[in-house]
Amino acid sequence: MAYPLLESPVGRVFYLNGDLIEDGSVKAEELRVPTDLVTYYETVRIKDGVLLYLEDHLARLTKSVKGIEDFPVDTDLIERQAYKFLHEQYPDFKEGNLRIVLTKNDMLIHICEANIPSKEHFENGIKASLLKWDRVDPNIKVFRGDYKKAVADAFSKSGAYELVLADSNDKLYEGSKSNLFVVIGNKVYSAPDNKILLGITRSRVMSSLAKAGGELVIDMFTMEELKETKGAALFVSSTPFDILPIRSVDDVLFDSAKDPLIRNISRCYLDQIAKYINERR
Repeated sequence: MAYPLLESPVGRVFYLNGDLIEDGSVKAEELRVPTDLVTYYETVRIKDGVLLYLEDHLARLTKSVKGIEDFPVDTDLIERQAYKFLHEQYPDFKEGNLRIVLTKNDMLIHICEANIPSKEHFENGIKASLLKWDRVDPNIKVFRGDYKKAVADAFSKSGAYELVLADSNDKLYEGSKSNLFVVIGNKVYSAPDNKILLGITRSRVMSSLAKAGGELVIDMFTMEELKETKGAALFVSSTPFDILPIRSVDDVLFDSAKDPLIRNISRCYLDQIAKYINERR
């Protein structure tokens, strides 16, 4: 399914191949026309004027390109253009998302909509809903129109804050735009790498859970199994979410926000972010 290069932009200007493009221009409207070109992208969190873990996003972008078309990706150029765009066009923009979109012909950089959780979401947990979906090549991050439509329809029907994906065997393995973790006691369960998008935040979660005293286990559960497991808690992680506890999946309730290990993992993760930002100011 064809998909446009420009999606959910914020602001009046974008960078296309290093040139400034104004919204409403002919070129901007062309970017909104769906294309059949393979479209690779990364969404980078802006916090206090710093592009969080940009180097990891660019490494994943390069890996995605190599997995399909294998054209050269100049990560140094992308980094320079991204910071130039942010500093020159949005010097006072401190919190949000910057999107980098790449095809074999073009590089687009723009500010995009950011779903930043509220304090209440972190304190009480979020409402989630189940979506039955097997992802194709999850480690390659490209726009997939059929998946985005299924996700949009599920959000519209459920009113959930996030979706939890279940595979053809009913095993929960990922969020629609996040990585999923199940916590039982001091064990933190994650799906195998070949089932999920290897999230930028996820790698930091791994180091944070070790510091917090957790033990990583590679395994998956069905909803029925979790309903029968006393004390099970769930959280998702992503660029905008950080560490976000899940309060419910449809009609199944979890006390995730009060889980002591999830709280400790979150504290360790936020400490990592603060250190990263301070080193780059």
